[in-house]
Amino acid sequence: GMNKDPVFVAYALTVVVNSLNILVLWNFSGGTRGKTRTTPNPEDARTVVKGAQVVASDPDSVARVLRAHRNTADNTLPFLLLALVFVQLRPDPLEAQILLGTFTGARIFYTICYLGQIQPWRTITYGIGVLATLALVVEILRALFT
Repeated sequence: GMNKDPVFVAYALTVVVNSLNILVLWNFSGGTRGKTRTTPNPEDARTVVKGAQVVASDPDSVARVLRAHRNTADNTLPFLLLALVFVQLRPDPLEAQILLGTFTGARIFYTICYLGQIQPWRTITYGIGVLATLALVVEILRALFT
């Protein structure tokens, strides 16, 4: 079955790990916001975060996590869609594992570097993820038109 296909296994793990990365960042933003005792929503200050200060803009610590989340979500969505097309084209299993693993590893390290304020590694890991995404585009077009 599909669960024994190494390309499908690589894709499934890619989806799981990258989705968890996005979900962890999203929940971390809430935890970070809670520590600052701020909220953008007046109804939250009256209920779930009693006594929180209603703010028009996020404190720096919250804004940093939200930027990491947005970048991760914005880069992961096209990669996972392209990867789904790529795996349907029956790629070499090792090639698929390398491309999917490279993107996934780069995005995990990107998250760590963004939250840890680690440069130039944040930019380097971002670039590696972009290159893996572009490699998928090239491989898909090659498979379709050669």
